Amino acid sequence: MTTIDAFRSSVSEAVPPSDVGPALQALWWARRGDWGRAHECVQSHEGEPDCDRVHAHLHRQEGDMNNAGWWYRRVGRPVPALSLEEEWDSLAAELLSRK
Repeated sequence: MTTIDAFRSSVSEAVPPSDVGPALQALWWARRGDWGRAHECVQSHEGEPDCDRVHAHLHRQEGDMNNAGWWYRRVGRPVPALSLEEEWDSLAAELLSRK
């Protein structure tokens, strides 16, 4: 299992780790500052709960709270009372723990 610190550090590489799924790939691209690529990762896996949660986070990061709210409702979760950084860490840690 990759640790959150190792996953964070992997952002300095050219591509995301090969052993992670689309939700973690999206978080990786978002951390790297490529929102569009991150969005493509989750958009192409719409309907998968992990991708939909990350999709919500991305629209929150973008500042589109109406769209983010729709995605959070879709996955049955409230908009988190966390900073974007804290939410990213929480999502990454949860997804990595199930990898």
